[in-house]
Amino acid sequence: MATQIKGPALFLAQFAGDEAPYDSLDNITKWAAGLGYKGVQIPTFVGSLFDLDKAAESKDYCDEVKGICEGNGVEITELSTHLQGQLIASNPVYDTAFDAFAPAKVHGNPKARQEWAVDQLKKCAVASKNLGLSHTVSFSGALAWPFLYPWPQRPPGLIDEAFDELARRWRPIFDHYEEHGQDIGFELHPGEDLFDGATFEMLLERVDNHKACMINYDPSHFILQQLDYLAFIDIYHERINAFHVKDAEFNPDGRQGVYSGFQGWTQRAGRFRSLGDGQVDFSAIFSKLTQYGYDSWAVLEWECCIKSAEQGAAEGAPFIASHLIEAPARAFDDFAGGERDEAQIKGMLGL
Repeated sequence: MATQIKGPALFLAQFAGDEAPYDSLDNITKWAAGLGYKGVQIPTFVGSLFDLDKAAESKDYCDEVKGICEGNGVEITELSTHLQGQLIASNPVYDTAFDAFAPAKVHGNPKARQEWAVDQLKKCAVASKNLGLSHTVSFSGALAWPFLYPWPQRPPGLIDEAFDELARRWRPIFDHYEEHGQDIGFELHPGEDLFDGATFEMLLERVDNHKACMINYDPSHFILQQLDYLAFIDIYHERINAFHVKDAEFNPDGRQGVYSGFQGWTQRAGRFRSLGDGQVDFSAIFSKLTQYGYDSWAVLEWECCIKSAEQGAAEGAPFIASHLIEAPARAFDDFAGGERDEAQIKGMLGL
């Protein structure tokens, strides 16, 4: 019997590099398949693995990409535009740092950089359609994030205007995605204006509950915020289009808590871990997602400050596989039931 949730799959962004087997789509998909992965999430911002411009223009190129993956034993799960999505809305405080996410020709020019990012997002919708996919994943960008903590006191209307502008920038992109049969799952992530359920709702309301506005569910970011990541699924399961399987831990002490005191990753109270090394209850997560009918991919995103990427990837595939659930074809107590008998029912109720 097949599992409802597909997997295991691997997000390739953290593994791409200049040396084999991480230097080309052919090599990295062979490597991933050899570890037991059945799917790969492709970062559109890594040119050695994927040419987004060409994919948006050429169905033949997309067929070639699919052929490479399928020939090596993996499917494409989604395309990722995390870095480009970050640039759709960027507070000026981040201009220097985030220039690195865009080509040199737009460095130092936030308007041109944003226009480039919008073009990239729109190309991703076309490329995803050309690949026969329907889901993509991204970041929302951040205008309001520098004002997260309300001190100094925020002027009235600051946050409303930030989210109004976020909606103005994303609405045309959502429309473009819907026209191409696609959606965008935002990874709700500290550093983005969409970092939890409340902020996601603030955008969703402003875009009239647009069907293309979705969630890439990643419990690791909720551990670090001390958000109930299981109740989140109860609330937002209809908006979850993708699933990053990433572990984390939160160990506050007398010196630091949620904000983690500007410490490096190994010294932080909240830190990302390889699968099984953190505090996320993945058995409960897979159960809830199965309960609510999630039938897309479970994708490992490796980020760990202690364990190597190679070990994390090798351990990740069997970990995910062990959590996949074969949904029942019939109720467990069917054997005790029978056909509806109206006379029996009325008799049992004394009617």
